Amino acid sequence: MALKIIEHGSDDYRRMVKLRDDILRKPLGLNFSEQELEDEKKHILIGAFEDDDILACCMLVEEDPSTVRLRQMAVLNDLQGKGIGRALMNFAENIARDRGYKCISMHARKNVTGFYEKMGYVVSGNEFIEITIPHLQMDKQL
Repeated sequence: MALKIIEHGSDDYRRMVKLRDDILRKPLGLNFSEQELEDEKKHILIGAFEDDDILACCMLVEEDPSTVRLRQMAVLNDLQGKGIGRALMNFAENIARDRGYKCISMHARKNVTGFYEKMGYVVSGNEFIEITIPHLQMDKQL
């Protein structure tokens, strides 16, 4: 498995968008807008690959000079629980650290907060609804 930063607009990026659409958006009846995808040029796009096949992805979005927000974490359904998400998170945290960020925050879907807690993230705040489902704010100091 190869972990790497993805270039916006590349074939790997198109694979990343499809994975996120299949795992995160379609089940909720949602789609990406062209503007959302265009805005991703400013973000750090990260993927886990086996040859040309994308297995998992996420992105890091700068909140302020010391904090980056993890967004759009997705792992192929049949590969969840096999350590790919953990490896991707460790890679993303290392990239954030290398770029000088001190904290990673996220809006985690409530049903996966246990995964992030095992990775050292802490719930901060009350449950809220985002994209029609319950989420929790989670943070980790790097």
